[in-house]
Amino acid sequence: MNVAILIPARYQSSRYPGKPLVELKGAGGAAKPLIQRSVEAARRVAGVSGVFVTTDDERIADACKASKVGVIMTSSECRNGTERCAEALGQLHDVDLVINFQGDALLTPPGFVEVLIDRMAQDADAQVATPALRLRSDEVRALRAEEAAGRVGGTTVVTDSNGRALYFSKRLIPHLPAGALEDEMSPMRLHVGVYAYRPAALELYAKTPPSELETLEGLEQLRFLDAGVPVAVVEVTPPSFALRELNNPEDVAPIEQALAQAGLE
Repeated sequence: MNVAILIPARYQSSRYPGKPLVELKGAGGAAKPLIQRSVEAARRVAGVSGVFVTTDDERIADACKASKVGVIMTSSECRNGTERCAEALGQLHDVDLVINFQGDALLTPPGFVEVLIDRMAQDADAQVATPALRLRSDEVRALRAEEAAGRVGGTTVVTDSNGRALYFSKRLIPHLPAGALEDEMSPMRLHVGVYAYRPAALELYAKTPPSELETLEGLEQLRFLDAGVPVAVVEVTPPSFALRELNNPEDVAPIEQALAQAGLE
């Protein structure tokens, strides 16, 4: 398949304006902007035809010159990364699969994307694929504490017996009865925000208005479920380092620590 990775990036983040240009130190102490580190992470994925940054901001486009990565300029009206990927689709040539590689998810292991590509190659009915990892029981307890304190600790997902998503939520789902956390591993799965789309699914997404659930949860992928588009959820193995996204200034130090643990310069 002809597979293209798109890295949606916007400057005007409500929580952290300008974060694609934030400098992050790697294992050797050298600092690189987030967008450059995200491009390097995407380039580690095997079986991909090309990597592109898609943005509406010239400052981000200029920062991409150091990485010699292609840039697709898109409208500032895009409400999320999936809409930005859908708009960029028209500038890709004969693509079979589009990967949405989140611009703030620089620690995403390449294997997470490679299993999505494999799943889409093997499952002709899947229009979208995304990874999830099973949580340890102590991790669920920590997320429960975050939820009780009024903070969102992550997005969880439940699937049917064929691995198709039934629902994604910023609440902890499914409900766990007493005794469900007695083993080391829990039944709960944490969603990882990387997506593989067939072009037809992206085109449908762009034509479909935001759903009520998408708006309430703040989760763009719920628009697919509301429109009846099947989303395959692929279970992945957690890496040896912590998976962190750059959402707030206080995330910089833990991400730099994870970069050091992963040996990423």
